[in-house]
Amino acid sequence: MTPRDTVPAEPPRSDGAQGLARFSINQMTVRQLSLPDLAAACADLGVRQVGLWREPVRAYGLRNTARLVRDAGLTVTTLCRGGFLTALDAAARTAALDDNRAAVDEAATLGTGVLVLVSGGLPAGDRDLAAARERIADGLAELAPYAAERGVRLAVEPLHPMFAADRCVVSTLAQALDLAARFPADQVGVCVDTYHVWWDDRAPEQIARAGREGRLHAFQMADWTTPLPEGVLNGRGQLGDGAVDLLHWRALMADAGYRGPIEVELFNDALWARDGREVLEETVRRYVRHAVPHVP
Repeated sequence: MTPRDTVPAEPPRSDGAQGLARFSINQMTVRQLSLPDLAAACADLGVRQVGLWREPVRAYGLRNTARLVRDAGLTVTTLCRGGFLTALDAAARTAALDDNRAAVDEAATLGTGVLVLVSGGLPAGDRDLAAARERIADGLAELAPYAAERGVRLAVEPLHPMFAADRCVVSTLAQALDLAARFPADQVGVCVDTYHVWWDDRAPEQIARAGREGRLHAFQMADWTTPLPEGVLNGRGQLGDGAVDLLHWRALMADAGYRGPIEVELFNDALWARDGREVLEETVRRYVRHAVPHVP
């Protein structure tokens, strides 16, 4: 345990949304907890919102999960994830669209209005980024009306450029918004994740743009720490451990008009190796300490 973790939890601070009122724990942060254990831990800690992932939801059962979160008084802020719409093969594209429609249906059943999309990387042997992004637009054209009919908004999440080849050819908020702009704002918007956009000096103006256009559909936080682990994907830092000015990004979102949930989503092997309830308690402390503004 690091010295900063020995500091007692601070009381909620008045920021227009008391303490944890906007806090949401993304399930991936504490993926070692079963859904019942996550719900119980949230109840004990006063956490009222969760972001869920499709794989553990399916393993527990979609309707069982919906009943569990409802009975626990939890609001599902997002469902992760849809997307992966860049395939060249027609059969693969059809399968991806079918899977995304299923994801929309799952989001609606869970009572969340936001499905986060990770758009997909380059197919094997392909080097045409522009064409891959156009295939994403084609997929959104199929999915956006379907989602709207079910009360679900699609949130395109740009990922850090290091993931462009294999996971997400949408690397900046500008690229994500240019895709979203082809569709009504209440159908397609963006997910802003500090881990993926903190480095981009154009991101602040794009957040303002997204606010003007009504496309700020989700907000996630993680810190950027170095050295990155081997494999890179599971290196998101606990809040306050890295280079990201979390309060600055929260302020940018607020200035753009965003008043929704703030999810903490951490992919981190070291956190997953620890007791899940302990990690959740730590994450709550870190959020209050590093992501809630001080008010004298």
